[in-house]
Amino acid sequence: MTGPVAELAETLRQGGYLADRGLTTAVHVALSLRRPLLLEGEVGVGKTEIAKVLAAVLGRELIRLQCYEGIDTNQALYEWDYSRQLLHIRASAQAADLFGPEFLLERPLLRAVRAGDRAVLLIDEIDRADDEFEAFLLEVLSDFQITIPEVGTVSCERPPLVVLTSNRTRELHDALKRRCMYHWIDYPSFEREVEIVLLRSPSVREALARSVVAAVTRLREIDLAKPPGVAETIDWAQTLDFLGAAALTRPLAEDTLGAVVKERDDLALVRDSLGEILTDD
Repeated sequence: MTGPVAELAETLRQGGYLADRGLTTAVHVALSLRRPLLLEGEVGVGKTEIAKVLAAVLGRELIRLQCYEGIDTNQALYEWDYSRQLLHIRASAQAADLFGPEFLLERPLLRAVRAGDRAVLLIDEIDRADDEFEAFLLEVLSDFQITIPEVGTVSCERPPLVVLTSNRTRELHDALKRRCMYHWIDYPSFEREVEIVLLRSPSVREALARSVVAAVTRLREIDLAKPPGVAETIDWAQTLDFLGAAALTRPLAEDTLGAVVKERDDLALVRDSLGEILTDD
């Protein structure tokens, strides 16, 4: 890699994130053209983490909107501080404007519009929200302005960097995808995952990192309810390193499976398969 894409990759690396050329290019285009970046992929491959790292290395505020089933516009935009309004009514002998800026509670979208390009807006797990919220979000991302009837219109000349993540629990609408720069993040290759572990956990020996990554790679081939992501690989390596392990042995694996497998049924399945999982190549 050469040029600005290579420079961005190195900046991300210094922030602790090892991105391949495809992902780095997508981030570079999103930054340069001020387009939202939509990242899809399996759980635990680093979709959320890259937004955090970008905020850190770019010196911007990270503003996170965590999506969930039933989220509505008020929870994303703004709400009125009813308790403060009530106290103001009780304390004031005269009529007062109860819908001024001082009574406004910022939620992530309003906060991000006000911050503009001083922020990274992370819209996490957009696939968990319903169709109506997705349509509303598309409208906000199109013009980056929010109208508050009692206060007026809030807008920004230079929008924040927007990173949307999805685990594909449902299909997103084409209109949203067309608005965004899109990238699919897959599990890293063996060598890249080893490099990620060593980058995030410098005290871990390379031999241990390799044995852990090899075991996690085999775990992902089993029919688990929740296959381990890269974060679990790092956690397992750090746990074993903390315990002073030089290699991943069966007794150590049995004792520390909770660092990498987080479902009861999965634990039983993995324990029954440890012989194959820990087999040396």
